[in-house]
Amino acid sequence: MIQRERLVKDFDAMAQLTAPGEGINRLAFTDADWAGRQYIIDRMTDAGLSVEIDDFGNVIAYKIGKKPDLPVVMVGSHTDSVPNGGNYDGVVGVLSAIEVIRSMTDDGYEHDHTIAVVSFMCEESGRFGNATLGSKAMRGELRLQDLYRLVDKQGISLYEALKGRNLNPDGIEEMAYKRPVKSFTEIHIEQGKVLEHEQKTIGIVTGIAAPERFYVTIRGNADHSGATPMHLRHDALCGASKIILGIEEIASMQEAPPVVGTVGVVEVTPGAMNVIPGSVKIGVDIRSISKVARNSVITLVKEFIDITADKRGLSYTIEPIAQDHPVAMHPAMIREIEEAVKSVGVEYMTMPSGAGHDAMHWAEAVPTGMIFIPCRDGISHNPAEFAEMDDIVKGAEVLDKVLRKLSLEETKLV
Repeated sequence: MIQRERLVKDFDAMAQLTAPGEGINRLAFTDADWAGRQYIIDRMTDAGLSVEIDDFGNVIAYKIGKKPDLPVVMVGSHTDSVPNGGNYDGVVGVLSAIEVIRSMTDDGYEHDHTIAVVSFMCEESGRFGNATLGSKAMRGELRLQDLYRLVDKQGISLYEALKGRNLNPDGIEEMAYKRPVKSFTEIHIEQGKVLEHEQKTIGIVTGIAAPERFYVTIRGNADHSGATPMHLRHDALCGASKIILGIEEIASMQEAPPVVGTVGVVEVTPGAMNVIPGSVKIGVDIRSISKVARNSVITLVKEFIDITADKRGLSYTIEPIAQDHPVAMHPAMIREIEEAVKSVGVEYMTMPSGAGHDAMHWAEAVPTGMIFIPCRDGISHNPAEFAEMDDIVKGAEVLDKVLRKLSLEETKLV
């Protein structure tokens, strides 16, 4: 059975593995991330799993089934964080999966399919501006040029980061996961307020929204702030501010299905109080469950950028960063999770995920399901992120039942 004490110990240990700063700082491929990754590898080994590392650094650990030639039953999440993040986003999924394996071993549970527990690298976009990179690599969705194109704020490319960890970025285009996969399951904190508001312990995810991300660089004239009259200015920051508010307004107009638009990066050049901003780079994230609705908003946003720049005598360029696809969870996986939740005896609801997850890259290829547990006040990507241990334990119990059922050859996902 699921052991609360082991989970408490694991979460407490992971909370200590962070770079200095407020909250949790385990940016992908940094020393803190690598320390957290090693802790996970050690716990996998302790649980009797055989551990493999792929060329991107993804950790794949196997509990061999009675019929190892059958497709694997895969489960996993991530342990890297955003800057000043929390200790539950992603970590819940990896530690719960390991605890399920320990529970099966304690009970002497025998299963047909091999179970693969995966800790994906670089799920967060906090370092390279592109999310779920580890799962994209395992799905064969990254190219060598992507590794050179994605660069952090210190000018270090993803290619260099991989090399720095003695990985093999040159093999990226041949590293897609080769074994057949029966199913993929991920458990995660909700990162929103719905479960808490509805007083439900478990959310069964029906679909995952996906972002399109791009940088917009707006260029004007970096003139003297005192000597340039207001009517002769070409202020890139004023133009960028207009665009930022426009993105908020345009996304808000799309009600059903909803679209959300966020500008989370603003870089002003030259950044002096007595110089009119000559250039501004903004990072735009637009996402929805509906690809059609998202694309409609993006079209309107780009038209608005063009109109705003023209009116203000500015120029601009748009640099694509990522374009992921919204996905639906498999109906059979939804049913299996629902049966497991009912057997555990907790309140639940079905719901979409507004946040992207590693699961969305597997949903296009194999039956995929997601389990949500509440997080306090819906806060995530924040030092205040918190999940009750009672909810984590219940979530792990649900995951335990799901994986036991899926790992039997007789369970068909149709």
